Amino acid sequence: MKVAVDTSVFSLFLRRNTESVSGNPHVKLFRDLFERDQIALLGVVYQELLSGIRHQSQFDRLNEGLLGFDIILATVDDHFLAAEIFNSCRQSGIQGSSADFLICAMTINRGYSLLTTDQDFEHYAQVINLDLIQPL
Repeated sequence: MKVAVDTSVFSLFLRRNTESVSGNPHVKLFRDLFERDQIALLGVVYQELLSGIRHQSQFDRLNEGLLGFDIILATVDDHFLAAEIFNSCRQSGIQGSSADFLICAMTINRGYSLLTTDQDFEHYAQVINLDLIQPL
């Protein structure tokens, strides 16, 4: 079973290995999933991770590391579902970003679970059938 990993968890994992990060339950679960080759890197998350990096050398190093994952690109069906999710959430009074809704759609369309620390996804899951995985 693959698990889509959101930008929030990837970012935690990529930070310097401080005690607070290495002991984080989301990072521990990420490492476990990584060892079992169960991580799905969505293209939209790949883009978010690379966005905003100021130094080209850091950008290049991160890109090299991320290219070790299979990067899953969005399809037309993913974009269609993301728009439907946007509309459903909006009708329920829940706001979100296009990137978040694309992450939801790609996760749902592939039958994945989603690992995230972003609480916005808990709100989306109240409206859509999004399987959120939590560390023990």
